[in-house]
Amino acid sequence: MSNLPQSGSPELSLQTVMHIVYGLFAVSLISAGFLGLAAVAGVILLYVKRQDFAATYFDGHAAWLLATFWWSVLALAVSFLATLIYIGWLGVFATIVWALYRVIRGWLALVEGRSPVDYE
Repeated sequence: MSNLPQSGSPELSLQTVMHIVYGLFAVSLISAGFLGLAAVAGVILLYVKRQDFAATYFDGHAAWLLATFWWSVLALAVSFLATLIYIGWLGVFATIVWALYRVIRGWLALVEGRSPVDYE
């Protein structure tokens, strides 16, 4: 039995919103680094729709993306400080690769109709 929503159901619009958010995160990573305005728009959209995601597998996606964003902000801040001693660029690169991995993994899970933290 599939977890995918049927056409016309309210969850279909939630799935569309989640695809939009993943797209915003991907555009941000590819175009301007993780702190681009697209990622900020995605985070705002996640916080606005958070109540609608409750009790669905979309809630796991929202938590996944919010954790990705905030941990990336922290890691990039530390990495940029470390650029003063010339090792920070490794941290910047590692953070972007990690965030890209999480966006791809989460988006693939969304396409499959499951939470990104399901390991089955």
